[in-house]
Amino acid sequence: MITNKASTLKSLMQEDTVIMPGVFNPLTAKLAEKIGFRALYVSGAALHQSWGLPDTGGLYSSKKNEKYVFSPSKYLEMAIDITQATGLPTIVDIDTGFGSARNLQNAVKRLEKAGAAGIQIEDQVFPKRCGHLNEKEIISIKEMRLRIKTAVKARENSDFLIVARTDARCNFPVNLIVDRAMLYKEAGADIIFPEALKTKEEFRYFYELVKPYWTKPLLIANMTEFGKTPYITAQEFKEMDYSAVIFPVSAMRVAMKAMEDFFKCLKETGTQKNFIDKMQTRQELYDLIRYKL
Repeated sequence: MITNKASTLKSLMQEDTVIMPGVFNPLTAKLAEKIGFRALYVSGAALHQSWGLPDTGGLYSSKKNEKYVFSPSKYLEMAIDITQATGLPTIVDIDTGFGSARNLQNAVKRLEKAGAAGIQIEDQVFPKRCGHLNEKEIISIKEMRLRIKTAVKARENSDFLIVARTDARCNFPVNLIVDRAMLYKEAGADIIFPEALKTKEEFRYFYELVKPYWTKPLLIANMTEFGKTPYITAQEFKEMDYSAVIFPVSAMRVAMKAMEDFFKCLKETGTQKNFIDKMQTRQELYDLIRYKL
């Protein structure tokens, strides 16, 4: 099902700085839509963590050397469910492409058919690490360009957006990241995502270095918590001409902390009474999912 969601999102990003909350299941997607957000982001970290797994992009090894090979199909099924839960343009993080060109092609084809606005792919090795951890390994520019070209070739409609994320700041200064970014754009990326920049000034510098080579740069910034990037508002990113800001795991963190507090209270008191005023009501939930009694 080819839709105009990709072109809609691209137009929004050319006109303004789009705030994209991370959603990790269809219900949270519906809530974000109800609140009035214009686009959504499906985070690989959030999906992995919702299954109780670390953000590795597909392969998990525990300290006990127990291995769990993550199913790309399972991941894509959830991403598609989220994408189709609302009418909003949605970017889906597919990490490194799930370990092979075939898996990458399949992901692009399935997500485009499902109506996603685009995918995001990154330049880490497989399995990967969270973008805000140390000891990340980066693939060569040639390898990443091949990933991008594979994604571009797999899409049916040129409007379907390919977001190229670079994690190279862990190893290189900002000016060398820009060199990578421009080669990624040349390979076919529509949007560039510089991950884990360390200061507001680095974001500004990145944009200034990119602009001479790109009339209207389309850049995404990641405003995650407890990472390497300081807290910068969407308004500040707008003033630096960034196209979108993602908040990939923020809603999950808030929800998990609220549930932790509730579980502690329930265990101690044996009642939910102290949390009634903090709950979504039955009617509010039914209205959200359009359940008419």
